[in-house]
Amino acid sequence: MYDVLIIGCGITGAAAAFELSKYQLKVGILEKENDVANGTTKANSAILHAGYDPKPGSLMAKLNVRGVELAKELCQKLDVPYSPCGSFVLAFSPEECATLAELKARGERNGVPGLEVLTGEEARKLEPNLSDKVVGALWAPSAAICSPWEYCLALAETAVRNGAELHLDAEVTGIEKTAEGWLVHTEQGDFAAKWLINAAGVEADKVHDMAAEHSFSIRPSRGEYYLLDKAEGTRVTRTIFQCPNKDGKGVLVSPTVHGNLIVGPNAAPVEPEDTSTTAAGLDFVRTTALKSVPSVNFGQSIRNFAGVRAHAAEGDDFIIQQKDGLVDLAGICSPGLSAAPAIAEYAVELMKEAGLELAPKEEFFCERHRTRFKELSPEQRAELVRREPAFGRVICRCETVTEGEILEALHGPIPPRSVDAVKRRVNAGMGRCQGGFCGPRVVEILARELGVKPDQIRQDKKGTWLLCGETKGGNADV
Repeated sequence: MYDVLIIGCGITGAAAAFELSKYQLKVGILEKENDVANGTTKANSAILHAGYDPKPGSLMAKLNVRGVELAKELCQKLDVPYSPCGSFVLAFSPEECATLAELKARGERNGVPGLEVLTGEEARKLEPNLSDKVVGALWAPSAAICSPWEYCLALAETAVRNGAELHLDAEVTGIEKTAEGWLVHTEQGDFAAKWLINAAGVEADKVHDMAAEHSFSIRPSRGEYYLLDKAEGTRVTRTIFQCPNKDGKGVLVSPTVHGNLIVGPNAAPVEPEDTSTTAAGLDFVRTTALKSVPSVNFGQSIRNFAGVRAHAAEGDDFIIQQKDGLVDLAGICSPGLSAAPAIAEYAVELMKEAGLELAPKEEFFCERHRTRFKELSPEQRAELVRREPAFGRVICRCETVTEGEILEALHGPIPPRSVDAVKRRVNAGMGRCQGGFCGPRVVEILARELGVKPDQIRQDKKGTWLLCGETKGGNADV
C-alpha cells in the first residue's frame, strides 16, 4: 500500500512527487500515457510568469510568485534549460497604458519584484523590433523561460531516484473508498493508498467524480502555436505580451531556451484530447502577433502545434482542496507551470494539517546532470568520444544530438519508449527538419535497446504507430 498515490504526471503531479519524495513515505505515480509530461505540459508557452496577472489574495497570486522563485533554483540543481529573460506587456493606446498601471499595482500587491512601466521609446531601445505603434510597456524582470517537458521530467526523475514508483500506461478506470484509504483500478491493475492526489489535468473532474461527489468541472481550452526556426530566435530577447483579455494572457512572441521563436496561443473551447490545429486559429495567432512584432518572418515556421489547458468552469482560481484523504489539484491553467513547485508545497502542507506524518529523509538526492554534446568544448568532445565512442555518432544533425546522449536517456530513471519521448529528453527531432533525418535512426536505437521489433516503436502516444507489418492472413497490423 502506498502512503500517497498521485494520479497524473504532468508538471503538477511531478512536482507533487518531487516534494513528497523528500519524506519517509511510499509514493506512487499513475500516468495514463507512456511518458511523463505528455499532456498540457509538453504543449504550452514555456513561460515562467512574473505574477502580476492573478487577482491579489488568490491561490494563483500566492503560488505563482513563490513558484517562480523555486523554479530558478530547481532548474539550476536539476540541469533544466532556463533563461531569466524577463517580459514586456505592451500598450497600444492611452487606455491600455492605464491597464499597465493596474497590472503594476496588482503585481506589487502580489510581491512581484522590479516592475516598471516604460514608454514606447524606452521599450524599443531594449527591443528594437517592437511595433512603432507601442506607446508603453510593463517590464517584469523576474519572468523567465524554461524547457517545460524537461522541467517535468527532471522533477519526476528526481522523485524516482528518491524512491517514488512511476507506473506508465496506467489509466485510472475506477476508484473505491476503503477502510484504509483508497483502491484505484487501472489498466495495469489495482493500487491501494492511504492518500490520493488528483493531478489529472484536463480530466481532473472525471477522476474526482470517481472518488467523491461532483464539486467542479473542467472546461478545456485549446491554444495553437507557431514554432519558428532558430533564424528567428533573436527577433526578440524578452517574452512579449499584449494586454490580457477575457481569454487569458493573449498571443505572445518569445524566445525559447533552445534558440527558436514561439508565437501563440489563441483560446478555443474543445474536447480534452483535441490538439488539432486550424487554419483560422493559426491565422488569428499570426495576425495578432504581427501587431506586436511586425517583422516576424512566419516563412521560418518549422512546426505548428496545440495544447489543451484545464480551466475550471467555477471561478478563475486554482482548485486545491483536501477532503477525506483526497487532494484535488485541479483547474491548473496558466500560470500552472510557473506555480507547480509551490502548488506541491501547498498541497503537502494541507495533507500535513489533515494528519499525514512527514518525517524528512536523512538523504534526499537533488542533483541531476545531462550530457549536451554540442555545448562541450572541442577538447571535452574529443575526450568524451575517446571514452564513449557512441558520443561520436551524430544522430540528429539539426541539433547535433549524438547516439551517446540517446543511450544515456535510455539508461536513465525514466527511459523513453517512443520517438517523441527521446525528443523530449535530448532534443533529437526538434530542429529544422523535425526528425526527417534522425527519426528512422532513433527508431533503430529504441528497438535495439528495448529489445523489440521496429514496428513496435511508436511516434508518441497509444496508436501512433510508425511502421506496420504483414500478418499471416495478409492484413496490415496497425
